[in-house]
Amino acid sequence: MRQPRWVERLVVDAVHWDQIREHGGLAGVRDEGALESALARPRHKWHYQETTELTTLAAAYGFGLCRNHPYRDGNKRVAFVIMVTFLELNGSGFKAEETEVVTVMLALAGGKLSERELANWLQAHCTKSKGRGTR
Repeated sequence: MRQPRWVERLVVDAVHWDQIREHGGLAGVRDEGALESALARPRHKWHYQETTELTTLAAAYGFGLCRNHPYRDGNKRVAFVIMVTFLELNGSGFKAEETEVVTVMLALAGGKLSERELANWLQAHCTKSKGRGTR
């Protein structure tokens, strides 16, 4: 299996700014180390745990960004957008009702949803799209 296309830091920061501009909140990084840790999480799983499942890697992005709280505001929004972006970069689509997305992201932020449960939820809502794909 080919290495996935990763979401780069520049993209994550741009998503943060877009979310703040569109929905409001405080802009900027709160904890640089927490952000770097969140972005390294899926790559670590790929390289050291030999995880190849795209939804597991997407969940690693989401879990790290949501739970590490690296930005001053908008962490749940950024986490969700980056999970979907990662899936799309790698040939998968995603479809879920907005209310369900909000419920899941609030549960994740509140410690009521594990990373594995998040990956399972992503898997249940993944669609195959045209594109590169790594599977």
